[in-house]
Amino acid sequence: MDNQNITAEHSATAPAEGEALIRVEDLRKSFGQLEVLKGINLSVMPGEVVTIIGASGSGKSTLLRCLNLLETPDSGHVWFHDTDLTADRTNVNALREKIGMVFQGFNLFNNMNVLDNCTLAPVTLKKCSKEEAEKTALRHLESVGLAKFANADVTRLSGGQKQRVAIARALCMNPQIMLFDEPTSALDPEIVGEVLEVMRKLAGEGMTMVVVTHEMAFARTVSDRVVFMDQGVVLEQGSPDKIFGAPEHERTRAFLSRYLDDSEATAGAGA
Repeated sequence: MDNQNITAEHSATAPAEGEALIRVEDLRKSFGQLEVLKGINLSVMPGEVVTIIGASGSGKSTLLRCLNLLETPDSGHVWFHDTDLTADRTNVNALREKIGMVFQGFNLFNNMNVLDNCTLAPVTLKKCSKEEAEKTALRHLESVGLAKFANADVTRLSGGQKQRVAIARALCMNPQIMLFDEPTSALDPEIVGEVLEVMRKLAGEGMTMVVVTHEMAFARTVSDRVVFMDQGVVLEQGSPDKIFGAPEHERTRAFLSRYLDDSEATAGAGA
């Protein structure tokens, strides 16, 4: 992969200084009798990288999917700038154009090549010309190291390549924020790094990001803030140094213990 910068320009109106880009208030979500989110409060500032960690079933992915209403909350509010996404009058589809989403399972269109996957939404939703959309797509594909695969059949790509195409596709909509739902969990361990490197570059260029992940090293080194969820609540949050170095809750310490023990063992082996 080349070292060209990943373009992360923001075309929509930026929030006022000190204003959260996304603000979640008392968010609740149940599936049948199972209460998955139990009154979540969370803010994400412009340019901030927030990682959400926690055990499987803690509500991380459900929270992320509520941020762009892929899951409809039972109650509470999700504010994007000063617009309540949960209000009946809100044009959710228009706002979703400003919120990029990268899924665990890629969600590429297998009947289209790489370039067409990247240009479909800008042409159909933003009414870009085909020429303009292709120029933008090639720029983003180059930034993730895949320009030479523009005309490739997506079914012939590796998992890491597919996920990088998915990131480029999301960037083609010029989003103000990127949501990542465990983007490396479906990948073979040896190709996880190529996706995380793209995400690191994107974060370094100032893209606002919310990342649900089990990659603790990424959370520790790239995040501005780490959110630990447990059984449907935000149990604690803070800087990576605080969460990884001095967690307040026993549940956080228990969750991180294996990672911290592995890190200490690695450090000891290298001494």
